[in-house]
Amino acid sequence: MSGPPGIQFVPTMLTPAEQRLQAEVRAFLAEELGGPGYRPGLGMNGAADGDFSRKLGARGWLGMALPKRFGGGERSAVDRFVVTAELLRRGAPVGHHWLADRQSGPMINRFGTAEQKRRYLPGICAGELSFSIGMSEPDVGSDLAAVRTRAVRDGDGWLINGTKVWTTGAHRSDYMVTLCRTSDEPDRHAGLSQFIVDLHQPGVAVRGIQLLDGTTDFNEVVLTDVRVGDDMLLGMPGQGWEQNTAELAFERGGPDRFLSTYPVFEAFLRETDPAALDQRAHRALGRLVATYWVLYGLTLSVARAVDRGESPVHQAALVKEFGTRFEQDVVTTLLDITGIAPVTDAASVFERILCEAILTGPVLTIRGGTIEILRSVAAKGLLG
Repeated sequence: MSGPPGIQFVPTMLTPAEQRLQAEVRAFLAEELGGPGYRPGLGMNGAADGDFSRKLGARGWLGMALPKRFGGGERSAVDRFVVTAELLRRGAPVGHHWLADRQSGPMINRFGTAEQKRRYLPGICAGELSFSIGMSEPDVGSDLAAVRTRAVRDGDGWLINGTKVWTTGAHRSDYMVTLCRTSDEPDRHAGLSQFIVDLHQPGVAVRGIQLLDGTTDFNEVVLTDVRVGDDMLLGMPGQGWEQNTAELAFERGGPDRFLSTYPVFEAFLRETDPAALDQRAHRALGRLVATYWVLYGLTLSVARAVDRGESPVHQAALVKEFGTRFEQDVVTTLLDITGIAPVTDAASVFERILCEAILTGPVLTIRGGTIEILRSVAAKGLLG
């Protein structure tokens, strides 16, 4: 799994201790989600179940790499990878805690003040607090340096005005980490800062964006004269671009970038007699399995790099680019093998979640950075 000179993936495997953790998580999920009629979710857009999130928190499976004094486990990035991969594989209802655990908590731990860590990290680790990510804006797309949401000084605080879009879970989240322009600089990457915005405070309007399947997990968030104190500034003023780049490494390099549609694949295997499949179907399924294991190894390698204190930004971009295309390939391959026209009210769990994957699949290669942006990031790594 070695890449070109500029980007390296170090081959690695799970240790016996990590395999025991994996078995523990599998046993827990079999008990919690093994009932008749359970419908798995697809990746990070799985159902939001606060009770389930709190059960994970009670077991120490949220905030796993965060400091113990703030409720975390001080465990490795690989341990967290093991847990999250199993959650996604089973289509667990992770929507309530996902963004807070994946990136908001680590960002606050890395850049936040001591008071911010005391205020937010225990709730994140317990599965109580939920966060959204305020990056994308209308007419900006993946060009985050072009954001127009502005925070201006107002006495001992700041006034924020602007609009964020495609904001996952904002309709049910407590807070949003928001990228704002705080000064005008010749270099448009400068003058950006991040703020923690309470989504329940005056001036915040959250409007659902209905997707093809009728869900509104994405949202537009309009901020009108939203006042925040200096205690809600995350990190240093003007350092938002560097912080945001670090945040995207958390977002792009995890198992959620290749496991979103895996529950569809597993549901198909559970409901299908292998003897009924022809050789062409077996070859196609074999390609999916082989690609899955390659992506598992690449993502595990990224987690090991994090544990070594590295910042695998370019590796994470490659994994995300490769992984989200694989997520769509799973759907097209299964449609080709079965030749069915699935319906949303089918008796088959496979057909129902296949429909969901078809209708929501286009977003997979957009969220967290488009294919084109990710290839640009990777190219910079290849060129050194």
